[in-house]
Amino acid sequence: MLESIPIVDLGMEEGLGVHRSLHMESICGYEILVGPAGKRHWPDEVKGQLVAETYVPGVTVNEVARRVGMKPNHLSSWRRLAREGKLVVPDLPGAKFVPAVLEPTPTSVEEDAKPLAAVEIIHGGTTIRLDASASPDRIAGIVRALERGS
Repeated sequence: MLESIPIVDLGMEEGLGVHRSLHMESICGYEILVGPAGKRHWPDEVKGQLVAETYVPGVTVNEVARRVGMKPNHLSSWRRLAREGKLVVPDLPGAKFVPAVLEPTPTSVEEDAKPLAAVEIIHGGTTIRLDASASPDRIAGIVRALERGS
């Protein structure tokens, strides 16, 4: 199942290349290139397949990660990419996705809500504050009374 593929690092001077051993692993029916340090190069198609498997009821991220020999947090980062729309996840029989539903926020004002604005009447050293719901007649009456008192 595993093939060893020697390659030459062309970043070195010609004739002095360093031979490294790479191999392929078969995971989920896909061939994954594994570097000399064991680092795998996962195609997006395989990432999406593994993420989809974590959405099957009863299957955990830990189970899928253990089965393919990776750390669960690595697989969780791919799930985040999928949620952000940066990774395509295929439909998988049995996978359960929760649909996102956006609801408009209510625009009605509750009775207990505080007024957004208030009326301030400043006359000399006196400040009179009224709720925003004060009628124009009430405000005018207060202003006239203050003017008579000066």
